[in-house]
Amino acid sequence: MADALVSPDIRAGRLTADDYLENFDDLHPPLGVHEARVEADRCYFCYDAPCTIACPTSIDIPKFIRQISTGNPLGSAKTIFEQNILGGMCARVCPTETLCEEACVRNLAEDKPVAIGLLQRHATDTYFERAEKHPYERAAPTGKHVAVVGGGPAGLACAHALARQGHDVTIYEARPKLGGLSEFGIAAYKTTNDFAQDEVDFVLSIGGISVECNKALGRDITLEALRRDHDAVFLGMGLAGVNALRAEGEDLAGVIDAVAYIADLRQASDLATLPIGRKVVVIGGGMTAIDIAVQAKRLGAEEVTIAYRRDREAMKASAYEQEVALTNGVVIRECLAPKRLIGEAGQVRAIELERVVPDSSGRLSGTGETVTLEADQVFKAIGQTFMPDGIGGADALQLDGGRIDVDADRRTSLPDVWAGGDCIEGGEDLTVAAVEDGKIAAAAIHAALRA
Repeated sequence: MADALVSPDIRAGRLTADDYLENFDDLHPPLGVHEARVEADRCYFCYDAPCTIACPTSIDIPKFIRQISTGNPLGSAKTIFEQNILGGMCARVCPTETLCEEACVRNLAEDKPVAIGLLQRHATDTYFERAEKHPYERAAPTGKHVAVVGGGPAGLACAHALARQGHDVTIYEARPKLGGLSEFGIAAYKTTNDFAQDEVDFVLSIGGISVECNKALGRDITLEALRRDHDAVFLGMGLAGVNALRAEGEDLAGVIDAVAYIADLRQASDLATLPIGRKVVVIGGGMTAIDIAVQAKRLGAEEVTIAYRRDREAMKASAYEQEVALTNGVVIRECLAPKRLIGEAGQVRAIELERVVPDSSGRLSGTGETVTLEADQVFKAIGQTFMPDGIGGADALQLDGGRIDVDADRRTSLPDVWAGGDCIEGGEDLTVAAVEDGKIAAAAIHAALRA
């Protein structure tokens, strides 16, 4: 098979400058003032609204929509921020189609929910454009100091809530800047114009939060030292490890971690400098798989295929996200598992996949039937793992399922350490869920510090 394969076609600058601008513009352009008020008027303003119940952060959705309909977008934004200080980013990246909008009563009347996500973005964007100050003021200083490890959504939400209560907070971030997945892991067409950093600046403007970047737990700082020097510690460092394909040839050049490539794309000052293959295969079925596949297509790849080991109904990516991929020309192939990667001169040339079927218990079994797809690049998007660096030894934390074990208040097995976001057992791998973890932990930390 390898003898018949052509040389890899991986290069940068496949498109014109105008193409890149168009391809990585907003996936959903924001609503104008009139559009927002018309859409807001579709809301039934339900009592005990199911949309609010479906929101992981419990935003009072009917209230903020009513405020938009009455011409009060700044008040609407404050309603959102009261429950979700990262409401601007969540409006862009939340799978609203499976959360608040799926629960919308309008689905029963006309099979079309209120566009809650777009309305939330309208309110929060308007606040950023018009408001002259942060919506909240700090309480009187308490003299307590909390360490927050990780500057992603969970860490930022926790830090903001604690600073608002008057505690001093230091965020320790392993990367050169804050934001976590909002900055480094979300498709560029979902969050444009450096919004992630604008939101970070907004969160920090409450005051009382200092930042130390390029400080990784286990490398530059230790949990023992953090516990000694602070009154409490919150861990929100996410998932640093990448699951392996466990297939022959995985170490070939051109077999790439999708999360790392998306991070490079998000930080690139010129998208024309990013090399992309002509034929790309993505392994996985979650949001990262969709994001890298669509972006590969928008970078100029001619053929992009997502190969997933189960059927489309089992994919973690929502039906809406799958539709985004399909409308961008991505092919989704089901019930295929990677068997081996075929290379030549150290470079991947193709991937051999085996057709699999579930048995009565749901476990997958190979059928022996194989499919070979030519590939200049193969992106791994089969999930990430928690790396327990820096939480062993005398400060060992109890793990469950490979992630940090926490109680309902997000307290760990150590009495002065809390955790939230993707690094905890049961984490939902959603930005909005991470924000809620940060909120819950902050409330528990505040109560403990007062006691």
